Amino acid sequence: MSYAVKSLKDGDRELIAFRIGDQEFCVNVMSVREIRGWTPATAMPHSPGYMKGVINLRGAVLPIIDLSARLGMPPTVPTARHVIIVAQVHRKVVGLLVDAVSDILTVTEDNVQPTPEIASELQRQFARGILAIDKRMICLLELEAIFPETESEAA
Repeated sequence: MSYAVKSLKDGDRELIAFRIGDQEFCVNVMSVREIRGWTPATAMPHSPGYMKGVINLRGAVLPIIDLSARLGMPPTVPTARHVIIVAQVHRKVVGLLVDAVSDILTVTEDNVQPTPEIASELQRQFARGILAIDKRMICLLELEAIFPETESEAA
């Protein structure tokens, strides 16, 4: 995928939106290194249930995380239509298995609404906020909260 680079106004930031099941999520584009098609992963013994395994990414071992399972939703059964978002989290690079990438959003901090108080503690911990854009509700994820530094070193 290639996108035209456009200049952002002060306070604007770009987010990559993607789908998991029938829900939409997004992450800061600055943490995304690339988006690639699904590649079967080699399972690792004694790994967390949300870790699909590892793949070879140009000579480097890349852990593949089932983001659906990590967020407490049903585990993903990957097909050729699924994608891997290669992201930098802390000092590690991980692959995030998602259903599809939908678009790149340019937002300001004013677009981000707080996570509702009725959300579970887990949801509030991982969610930076909610975006209501074009009749869509998109959850802004905080990758650093989803993968604490001590846990990402184990991956």
